[in-house]
Amino acid sequence: MSATIKRGTARRPVQPKRRAPPKVSAIDRMITALPVSETTLRRLATWSIMGVVGAVTLATATVFGVPGMVGSAIGEEIGQAGFRVTNIQITGLNRMDHNVIYKIAANQPSMAMPLVSLEKIRQDLVAHSGWIEDAHVSRRLPDTLIVHIVERQPSAIWQKDGKLSLIAANGTWLEPVDPEAMPDLPLVIGAHANEQEPAYRQLLDVAPALRGQVKAATWVGNRRWTLTFESGETLALPQGDVEASKALIKFAQMDGVRPLLGKGWVGFDMRDPSRLVARKPGVTTNKAITDPAADAKPAVIEAKQTGAQAQG
Repeated sequence: MSATIKRGTARRPVQPKRRAPPKVSAIDRMITALPVSETTLRRLATWSIMGVVGAVTLATATVFGVPGMVGSAIGEEIGQAGFRVTNIQITGLNRMDHNVIYKIAANQPSMAMPLVSLEKIRQDLVAHSGWIEDAHVSRRLPDTLIVHIVERQPSAIWQKDGKLSLIAANGTWLEPVDPEAMPDLPLVIGAHANEQEPAYRQLLDVAPALRGQVKAATWVGNRRWTLTFESGETLALPQGDVEASKALIKFAQMDGVRPLLGKGWVGFDMRDPSRLVARKPGVTTNKAITDPAADAKPAVIEAKQTGAQAQG
């Protein structure tokens, strides 16, 4: 007797549905791509929030007259949270010592970032040395000060009481000069000559043909210039910027037509712009030359012996 086995309709086990992976936002992908850990990012975010809150609180306390002690306390708390100066970056230096600038910038009652006075640092730097024309100070959170120095450039050498000094274009004293190592700069001589250095440069600009031949300029009586040329002669100019410029232009024109420099004259005097008085050893007679600036009219050169002394 055979048995018939019927195949039953057995149910297949139910497969669990696969859940779609969660969508990753663009911001999350950017954060993941950053070369810092999530913990570091959270810390930076905390510091930023505390910095903004602290700055707003400190500004509000200042506006409404809250005692400085309260503002200082808030500033110190912000500093303890990580906003504290631990690095000072200095740029723009050419002649000055980096360590000197660093010490001035770091000389603060508190190094908590909100309590560091950028304007005070700038003022201290400018007051420290004539080399510093200006300084720009800024913060880079969380812990860095940026100090950029604008240095003055030497424009001339100033001789006073036998001492030589470098001065800037505005006459500011910069540093002593070694007589054995003088730089190739114009030389101005006399009390207050440094203050007249800008006017002196403008004076030389009116006669470019003579500028390279001028060795030094003496500021006489705090009112006028006497130029000394490389060939040894001197030229006394009248007082007043306009009068001095006109006299120098006239002298340059005369020297261009008939050279006067390097011809044995000791000195020239144009304090009276209408005439040129010259001194030459052993000559006592007058001599006339043509003045090209006066429509070919003769300009008298009064030749005097070298014993005659020019008056101030």
